[in-house]
Amino acid sequence: MKLSILIAGALASMALTACSGSSSTHADAPVERPEVKPVGKNVIFFLGDGMGIATMTAARIYKVGEEGDLTIDTLPETGFVTTYSNDAQVTDSAPSMAAYMTGVKANNEVISMSANTSARDASGKGYVNGADSTCPSGNGTPVDTLLELMKARGYSTGVVTTTRITHATPAATYSHICHRDGENNIAAQLTPKGVGFNSKLSDGVDVIFGGGRRHFLPKTDADSKRTDGRDLVAEFKAAGYTYASNFSEFDKIGTSTAKVVGLFNKDHMTYDLDRDAAKEPSLAQMTAKSIDLLNNKKSGFFLMVEGGRIDHALHATNARRALQETVAFDDAIKVALDKMQQVDPGLKNTLIVVTADHDHSILLNGYAKRTGKTTASEPGVLGLVKNVLTGQPERDINNNPYTVIGFGNGPNHLATRGALSDMQVADKDYMQEAVVPTEAGGETHGGTNVFIGAQGLGAENIRGVLDNTEVFGLVKKAVGL
Repeated sequence: MKLSILIAGALASMALTACSGSSSTHADAPVERPEVKPVGKNVIFFLGDGMGIATMTAARIYKVGEEGDLTIDTLPETGFVTTYSNDAQVTDSAPSMAAYMTGVKANNEVISMSANTSARDASGKGYVNGADSTCPSGNGTPVDTLLELMKARGYSTGVVTTTRITHATPAATYSHICHRDGENNIAAQLTPKGVGFNSKLSDGVDVIFGGGRRHFLPKTDADSKRTDGRDLVAEFKAAGYTYASNFSEFDKIGTSTAKVVGLFNKDHMTYDLDRDAAKEPSLAQMTAKSIDLLNNKKSGFFLMVEGGRIDHALHATNARRALQETVAFDDAIKVALDKMQQVDPGLKNTLIVVTADHDHSILLNGYAKRTGKTTASEPGVLGLVKNVLTGQPERDINNNPYTVIGFGNGPNHLATRGALSDMQVADKDYMQEAVVPTEAGGETHGGTNVFIGAQGLGAENIRGVLDNTEVFGLVKKAVGL
């Protein structure tokens, strides 16, 4: 019975083949199929400038309390990064970000150049005059960045920061210069079709959001720091870019806009704690807009997002602004994760990396009673150290209270400590005390390892203790560069 069924089935199949007009010649002919384009890969590289472990911990308590989580705490792959530069135990932002972007250890103050590049002459004078570079020829060679490598493969690119767009961290993605302070030259390297343009950027970075108009305006403008008559904003417009200088213009930018440059302040953008939302977009808003613009191109993209003013507030030992900047940075990470999960479910073609370029000398003091999050009526981690049992302020050897947050060095070094109150130390302008005195804004970076977290494509390789140069290779591997 089974045999007869099999024979009948075979005969039916032969008859169907004959009716279809099939022949051996036709069967061997190539079958036309619609072209399948490779799926574009995406990289979003988040850099919290100066965001060391103590800053992250304090920001978590500030925002959600000891038991809560920031978005950064939910990243599934985590590790630590060593940050020393080619010539220094404690790095500055330029070589540390350049190490992430190029895989090369450079000297302090050098941006995306070879390890033998010097930022200073034999006498120690920097190769810079004001904001103009004086780098001599033959002083090192440029090293390709992740942004340039992805641009060369046809990917779209974007750079977003709360600092001047020509500042060290964003500059390390698209510029090559021996001294980070040559910001007029860095601006020229970013401006398509103009003198000094970095040709590795091809038709230019697609999305540019940040501060720093002063390096793009002609010297005749009152806000300018340039020493020539070039109007780089006009040059961007001539190259086909849509320009925005405030929130209203930013808000009108449609997702189909091809090229965008937004410079929302003549200097760095305003601290998030003080930002006028009607004038400047938040870091989260700039990140969301960038993702929409880049994703609309359907080519895959590289986007760098910097929470740059975390560092500036820490240099001032101004903890409240530093923690708020960290929270604003975390908000941008959440926006990116949410948006990319919508367009790339499971992040199968998207790698999101979150890290810092260096630490600071910030620390959390004493055996403080748990504070919970900071509110309008409770200073939280910004307040005084309170005894776990009594809830009363702890005292130093001279019977004076002290704060939970302190710094190893900074401008608020008191020869004689006195009484402090929660109201006083939680004020947004209060500068936390420091052990070693420095000039205003002179608190230094720290040399400890920093956090790294990742999610999505290739994230499983970003774990353990890594050198910052190794991160470059892992990102390249993830997107197949």
